[in-house]
Amino acid sequence: MFDGFTLDRIDVGDVELRVRHDGTGTPVLLLHGHPRTHVTWHRVAPLLAHRHTVVCPDLRGYGQSTKPPTVADHSTYSKRAMARDGVALMRVLGHERFAVVGHDRGSYVAQRMALDHPAAVTRLAVLDGVPIGEALARADARFAGAWWHWFFLGQTEKPAERVINADPDAWYRGDAERMGAAAYQDYRAAIHDPETVHAMCEDYRAGLGVDRAADDADRAAGRRIRCPVLFGWSTRDDMVKLYGDPAAIWRNWADEVHTVEIDSGHHMAEEAPVQLAGALLDFLRRPARS
Repeated sequence: MFDGFTLDRIDVGDVELRVRHDGTGTPVLLLHGHPRTHVTWHRVAPLLAHRHTVVCPDLRGYGQSTKPPTVADHSTYSKRAMARDGVALMRVLGHERFAVVGHDRGSYVAQRMALDHPAAVTRLAVLDGVPIGEALARADARFAGAWWHWFFLGQTEKPAERVINADPDAWYRGDAERMGAAAYQDYRAAIHDPETVHAMCEDYRAGLGVDRAADDADRAAGRRIRCPVLFGWSTRDDMVKLYGDPAAIWRNWADEVHTVEIDSGHHMAEEAPVQLAGALLDFLRRPARS
């Protein structure tokens, strides 16, 4: 798994991130979602590394990265804080400008990185996600029925940690055959760590509060993503069912949006790595519109 990649722990200021990196060429940062770690990319990263320098961290709180203390507004787990981590990480590795790819919760971090650090982000790929502010603005009964876990994980009156920690395997239900044995063991180590479970819930609590506020402030100010954007979605997930044309949402945020459908369930990096890597390579080498 990750043959030839270097495994490091890198201090980025507030936290220390577990990270794998390898390859040559223009840099690309890969950001995982919930409840995965960077290891979700183990089939995709080597395919990209033939043409790009590939960097795969565990987001703060996830996997083996630092779990910062909880604060009242949950901002230590905000996408803004995670975006700062990513920019700092790439600078430590010598990359002032880079492309970023985010899946699931990682897509929110990648989006925030492009908005807060436009001079650093050359291209943005967002997979199976629309901006948090947009998702919550559309959170009708159908959304709540399908994505109820957002509100279960995000509320604090009856914290979700106790329920999850009682039987993490029953709650998350990972698939060893689909993920690969080594990736599955890394994922299980994460979900069986109560501190990681708490950090993942804090991610959702930030999502319902400070992250939505950041998106809403950007929309009110008319801020847009200036770099080229690729929006990809899994054909066997529920993005189209929930939003009809989710790509249209991204066109309200960005000047140049490309799209791709990935023939998979939600965890596309594990289920359709060759198709996903091909789509990313095509996007990364596509000339930007003038």
